[in-house]
Amino acid sequence: QVQLVESGGGLVQAGGSLRLSCAASGLAFSSYAMGWFRQAPGKEREFVAAIDARGGRTDYADSVKGRFTISRDNAKNTVYLEMNSLKPEEAAVYYCNAGDNVVAVSRQNVHYWGQGTQVTVSS
Repeated sequence: QVQLVESGGGLVQAGGSLRLSCAASGLAFSSYAMGWFRQAPGKEREFVAAIDARGGRTDYADSVKGRFTISRDNAKNTVYLEMNSLKPEEAAVYYCNAGDNVVAVSRQNVHYWGQGTQVTVSS
């Protein structure tokens, strides 16, 4: 049974930082590209970042470039999202997913999704 479990969400002030984690089990983690998406109330789920299976290639939404960093530790079956300079409009449920490659992940063409972790940004 595949599980992707996000953690690290919470309440942060605008301009602050959070580090999200997504722990994977039940799959060959090092064979999958991983990604992060977010969904705010009343809005569509949107791409945030993706990383390939070995961690050598990353992709980011333009809105987060320079502020967010995606990384992974294949020994720990975990992918991370370091978020800096957070803005109130970035409050959302953040989801991780697993797919075949960075392009597929960015297009939500994935095999697995996590349940999400809530990020709240106060102004």
